[in-house]
Amino acid sequence: MNNEMSGFQKKNTLTQEEYYLSKEGFIIFTEAYHLKRGYCCKSGCKHCPFGFDKKTGAIKKHQ
Repeated sequence: MNNEMSGFQKKNTLTQEEYYLSKEGFIIFTEAYHLKRGYCCKSGCKHCPFGFDKKTGAIKKHQ
């Protein structure tokens, strides 16, 4: 039997430039992580480089 589960991706390893831990122990993704991912998740992330505004639900293009 094959131990590899189809449909599941392997976890990517994060570098120190892509996240840090808050005082409470939460993972905070940096702008570098978001840019590497390549799209906005529209969750109102602290370091969102795409300009998403959680209050209006709009993405403001950075120039």
